[in-house]
Amino acid sequence: MRASKTPAAPIALGPSRARGRSDVARLVPSGRSLLIGFALLVSCVGAYAGARETSLFAVQEIDVHGADREVAAEARAALRAELGRSLLKLDPAALERRLAAVPTIRSARLDRAFPHTLVVSVSPERPVAVVRRGADGWLVSSRARVIRTVERGTYIILPRIWLGKGDEIVVGGTLPFEQGGRAAAALGPLTGTAFARRVLLVETRADELTLVLRSGVELRLGDPGDLRLKLAIGQRILALYGAEATRGAYIDVSVPQRPVANLNPQVGD
Repeated sequence: MRASKTPAAPIALGPSRARGRSDVARLVPSGRSLLIGFALLVSCVGAYAGARETSLFAVQEIDVHGADREVAAEARAALRAELGRSLLKLDPAALERRLAAVPTIRSARLDRAFPHTLVVSVSPERPVAVVRRGADGWLVSSRARVIRTVERGTYIILPRIWLGKGDEIVVGGTLPFEQGGRAAAALGPLTGTAFARRVLLVETRADELTLVLRSGVELRLGDPGDLRLKLAIGQRILALYGAEATRGAYIDVSVPQRPVANLNPQVGD
């Protein structure tokens, strides 16, 4: 006679496992919650799209920082077309590129100040010299960028770079390296220093740079390499013997490890 099989008793879930399932169920959002969340998302997107197309955040003011009055006016003029446009529709990167194309502006950074202000932080081009060709003159930066035209007798505190015949000089363009670009770059390390005011001319011959000071002393730099070191050595020598250094004297730092100086004030008289 075959023994009857006793049915297996159901396995009871422990209290901890049941509680875990209950917790998971509570974490799953309900259909009503999903519907409300989706409605809120659609509402936010619609509000953003509406704000882009209305005057709610229209540009009414362009606030420029970091530049003088003239450059600030040029920056505002470059962005005038954005007045009335929603701050949300602006493309800051494109506008920054537009400003960088203005000859007096080196770079710019834009920010939005809601509800109606476009904030512009400008880094202007800093003029280091006046380039002269015949009766014409231009301000240039240490990047050899042509900032603007200038009249004779203006910006007399800046060094002069004299050019012969060559390519056309265009405001906003860049001087070729061999036609003033190298000379302008040599003045870069002096930007903003008191020594820059002592420079009268920048001369270039072949691969040699020379700063002619207002006292008549020539600071011979040689090639454009190690400019900061050469300038520092030349200024140090001038500080030691400046009282004797007049017209006809020179300091040759073309080989900075072996500077040569002739500070006889009568040479060439």
